[in-house]
Formats: sequence, structure tokens, C-alpha cells
Amino acid sequence: MTTRKTRRAVMAELILLANPTEIRFRSDGSSVAVDFDSIAELRSWLHLAGLNHPDLLIGEHTGTRDDGRPYRALNAYPTWHGWEFYAHATEYTDTAGSLDGSTADRLAALAVA
Repeated sequence: MTTRKTRRAVMAELILLANPTEIRFRSDGSSVAVDFDSIAELRSWLHLAGLNHPDLLIGEHTGTRDDGRPYRALNAYPTWHGWEFYAHATEYTDTAGSLDGSTADRLAALAVA
């Protein structure tokens, strides 16, 4: 068990190590929910934080949302700096919403202008 860090310190270290899209400290005072854009980002945080060990409770699954979009999701439940984490990432596996190359290039050019 690690020494419990303050909420502010945990949030700062999490942001320095990873790129979470959302961090929520739950009202129970002992747990944190954190979301990532991709499974790779969640796995990277687990690795960089030294949490990726054989006894880590982790689960990956695939499914289909109510709107018909297929997805992959990863959930991990480590304890880090005295806080119980509920980490989650979802990736949609359909490519129907992808932009064509020309549109993507024009948007990228517009973004840097």
C-alpha cells in the first residue's frame, strides 16, 4: 500500500504522466474515476505509473452501442497513491465516420493557419 497523496498531488501527477479526458473524485473520499480517449493511452498510463502488474484487475471487452456502433473498451481498477481508481477507455471500431484524406488534409491546413 502506498502513502496516500492529496487530491491535488494525484491529479497533477496523473496529468503529467498521461492525457486523461476526464478526472472525477467521487464523494466517498477514496476513489477516482478517470477516462481516456484510447485504450493505448490508458495502457500507457498504467505502464508509466508502474501499475501494470499481473494482479491488476483489468478487463477488455467488445460490444455494440444502442446506436449500432461497434466498440472496444478497457477498464482497469488499480490503487495508486492511496486512491482506488476506476479507469476507462472506449474506442469505436467502425470506420464509417472517418474523413477522407483530402478533407482531413484541408482541415489540418486550416487548423495551422
